[in-house]
Amino acid sequence: MAAANAHYYATRDPLGAGGDFTTSPEISQMFGELLGLWAADLWDRAGRLDAVWVELGPGRGTLSADALRAAAKAGFAAPVHLVETSPTLREAQKARVPHAMWHETVDTLPVDRPLLVLANEFFDALPVRQLVRGVGVWHERLVACQDTLFLPIAGPRVPEEIVPEPLRDADPGAIIETSPASVAIIRALASRIAAQGGALLAIDYGYEGLAVGDTLQAVRGHAYANPFESPGEQDLTAHVDFATLAAAAQAEGAAAWGPVGQGAFLRALGIDARAAALSRAAPLRTEEIETARNRLVEAMGELFRVLAVTNRSWPAPAGFR
Repeated sequence: MAAANAHYYATRDPLGAGGDFTTSPEISQMFGELLGLWAADLWDRAGRLDAVWVELGPGRGTLSADALRAAAKAGFAAPVHLVETSPTLREAQKARVPHAMWHETVDTLPVDRPLLVLANEFFDALPVRQLVRGVGVWHERLVACQDTLFLPIAGPRVPEEIVPEPLRDADPGAIIETSPASVAIIRALASRIAAQGGALLAIDYGYEGLAVGDTLQAVRGHAYANPFESPGEQDLTAHVDFATLAAAAQAEGAAAWGPVGQGAFLRALGIDARAAALSRAAPLRTEEIETARNRLVEAMGELFRVLAVTNRSWPAPAGFR
């Protein structure tokens, strides 16, 4: 999964009607604007410290461009740091956020000031490991190549102790997933936030708590595809385990908030008022604006979850009960 996605993102712009999928920032400017105001509000209530803006996997740069434009109106203007490995997407980002600084990993982000980090549809593309239940035992699920055909197979047996106790007696064929790469990144950032100040906002499709199921999927041409076909030529993702991310952040001394549904979160931030304002300014776009609002709040509102991680001395972030 890691190798396939590294090639996939390095060799194309996958977004938009001519690509394979569309993300929330590409649906409407409202999404990025509200996230920018969320960050500016938190920064303001924390004392307007000398912070930096960070986005992980920033796509075309649309989210950061919209967010920073809105945040600037609230007085927030900060250096921009983008974590992006794709040369193709970096070029698109330069057109929208020309003064940004780029990083290959989170390890080189500034260490001397608070970080305000956005991660929209970032963790879902990180590689997962799968364990599959056999007859009385668990195996790691591997990928084999026969001629030019890739197939999932049951690999070596794994100790039962690494399987969460409530899931150990699952039915044969059951699959559980973990994402060590996601945990490593959230722990690295949470450790920085606990030490330096700041916050992280992660938005993705996923679930909370222990679960059984195979969520590995591929998307190509805005349709689902077989994830074992054409490796490196289609987007591979898996659902995000938000409970594990929250626990990992707390283990590093940061506070975790949520997750909550994207729909409830955007409504709490004022998407309905923003949609009404845009419609008044451009009456001919009213239907388009309402369609975008409904897609973000209704169609994506429950499947997509929002998790915040903050320094424990910072105020409670907006949008979380």
